[in-house]
Amino acid sequence: MMAKQSKILKNTSVRIGLVALILLLCMAVFAPWLYTIEPTAMDPSSANLLPGVTAEFSDLSGDTFDHLFPMGTDSLGRDTWSRVAYGARISLTVGLCVAVLSLIGGTLCGVAAGYFRRLDNALMRVMDSLMAIPGILFAITLMALWRPTVATVVIAITIPEIPRVARLVRSIVLTIREEPYVEAAVSLATSTINILWRHILPNAIAPLLVQGTYVCASAILVEAILSFLGVGLPPEIPTWGNIMADGRTQFNQFPQTVLFPGFFLAITVLAVNILGDGLRDTLDPKFNKRTG
Repeated sequence: MMAKQSKILKNTSVRIGLVALILLLCMAVFAPWLYTIEPTAMDPSSANLLPGVTAEFSDLSGDTFDHLFPMGTDSLGRDTWSRVAYGARISLTVGLCVAVLSLIGGTLCGVAAGYFRRLDNALMRVMDSLMAIPGILFAITLMALWRPTVATVVIAITIPEIPRVARLVRSIVLTIREEPYVEAAVSLATSTINILWRHILPNAIAPLLVQGTYVCASAILVEAILSFLGVGLPPEIPTWGNIMADGRTQFNQFPQTVLFPGFFLAITVLAVNILGDGLRDTLDPKFNKRTG
């Protein structure tokens, strides 16, 4: 186990992805201590300031103080850096929650379909039906029906991702189920739970970790799209998507309001994808043989 962990950490892509994600996570967690102010605080007299400007700012309580705006302000006088830093919390939370929930749901469906032949046809037809609907359209529909909260955004993005994980797990289970050691366990009257837990699921961990990184990156991007279109979280909750949506009307005069959150969104998605590529290169022996 230790040797495998060392091999993973030696991969350059894994290290780059982990470092970038750790820095982004620190920005999200420690946002209140990173020279930020309340992200919803606005001061019209400080509207549309350029990056790096220091100006007087009146907060919600009426106190006035000098503050450096490293990323400038938006049209309502809100600190862009504060909104971007707090927006990282939403993006990372949604990405991680969607990845975990979709892996759990997809694994349960995939194992049931791959190991229990009677359930295969019915479950896969349900998964195929969900995959036939574009994920963005499905999420927009659910968000229109439910009250916009972080939980509803997570659920709306998770449901379209479950079939993709389920099909991956099903293919793995169908292959492993025919292996001699599984057939031997069945002939020895080993319980189904033990077979699944000891022989099948351990072989699915590596592909699931890789798939989880891609699901996380996709979820972060979809959440930003939903917020940008105005069907995600409400405007009072800062997310990278609605920050860009607020600034798009003045993009020609003040592009920083769109460029800064867009930059962090791109870096986050890229870091997660790089991490996934590194895990795939390290954990997938078939891929190593093809590229070796």
